Amino acid sequence: MRVLRSERSASFNGTRIKTRKRNIAAPLDPAAFADAVVQIYLDNAGDLELVAKSIESADLNFSRYGDTFFEASSSFIIYKVQIVNIISLECSRIEGSISLVVVFTGGRTQPGTTKPDEGERHPYSIIDCEPTREIILPSVIYTQKILRRKPFLIKNLENVMRRFLQSLELFEENERKKLAIFTALAFSQKLSGLPPETVFQPLLKDNLVAKGIVLSFITDFFKEYLVDNSLDDLISILKRGKMEENLMDFFPSAKRSAEGFSEHFSKEGLIPLVEYNEKKIFEVKLKEMKSALTTQIAEEADMSEVIDTVKQRVKDAKLPDIEIVRILWDVLMDAVQWSGKNQQQNANSALRQVKTWAELLNTFCINGKLELELMYKVQMQCYEDAKLMKLFPEIVRSLYDQDVLAEDTILHWFRKGTNPKGRQTFVKALEPFVNWLEEAEEEE
Repeated sequence: MRVLRSERSASFNGTRIKTRKRNIAAPLDPAAFADAVVQIYLDNAGDLELVAKSIESADLNFSRYGDTFFEASSSFIIYKVQIVNIISLECSRIEGSISLVVVFTGGRTQPGTTKPDEGERHPYSIIDCEPTREIILPSVIYTQKILRRKPFLIKNLENVMRRFLQSLELFEENERKKLAIFTALAFSQKLSGLPPETVFQPLLKDNLVAKGIVLSFITDFFKEYLVDNSLDDLISILKRGKMEENLMDFFPSAKRSAEGFSEHFSKEGLIPLVEYNEKKIFEVKLKEMKSALTTQIAEEADMSEVIDTVKQRVKDAKLPDIEIVRILWDVLMDAVQWSGKNQQQNANSALRQVKTWAELLNTFCINGKLELELMYKVQMQCYEDAKLMKLFPEIVRSLYDQDVLAEDTILHWFRKGTNPKGRQTFVKALEPFVNWLEEAEEEE
């Protein structure tokens, strides 16, 4: 802050020399600022409505001591001993690096510790309260009010939260839980100044993850956030924080497995999260298998090699048979070189592909249920792709000729099929073939 601008002239060897103008800045005094904010809490007996009004009218330099304000008001100081000098240097570079301390810690603390320093303290901080949402929520709402009235403090809140989360090991377990609840409620209330990356990325410090501190914190965060929000809401903030695909990074390396994930969060009652993760893993395995098959089909690999690949992936990934049938058909049809206008050429290409890879389909369509699923898959593809609309009966006939589809399966689909997409059109188109099947059956 500029407080004095002076201009002096001097004489040297009879010549007047005009000196440069100088800026004299007032020295930083975060201690006095913190004490003044603490006094506001004490004067209003911790009534956050009254505190907010007093803060708004107070003649204090919040723009300079933003970090100190939040830290002292809420009682979460977390400067780490080993990096005290670095943080002190940061505070000297960023003048707003002091006013968040009072919001999170109730007063000043000794550098590099969580121990109280000299000066006044108030007992209304988050650290001093009970670890329940009912008690902590008013502090979140109060912080939101302060940010609306003084939006320049948003960056200070982000700075302080980042430092807190990077130094979780300085807190006791119940204190970390309070911070997790505050953070979850902050997202639930859409608190300004807390982009998801501010919360999730600082957590990924190797020493914090290895000790299980991060997993404990994030578990408390998930449980609290899901009280008021849906799983989709949680996934949304995880995506914004670039963590949706990296949830395992919260786990110590020894527990970083699908089984470890499911066991931990099931025990904590977060079954929807477990089911979501299992679905994601399943989708990844399907994608990997589809990619491998696509490569082999494109390279015209040996039939036995392709079959072995599918069997091994089914075994390793425990993929259900019905998904295998769907993937096989998708891959085979994706590999067809379709013609834009020539309908007969399209028909020939599709039928050639079916004939070429019939053994592959036959290996995994091992019962009537899977054969019926293949028919539904063909039905949907012909319904969704205009160039295949008229090919349905020809494809079904080819699958029958190659012993992939049994007569009973085709008749069941014709008489009792449940998928309505294009069914009326396809039933009519398949009717001549079905009549032939029924006549042949009567003759036998």
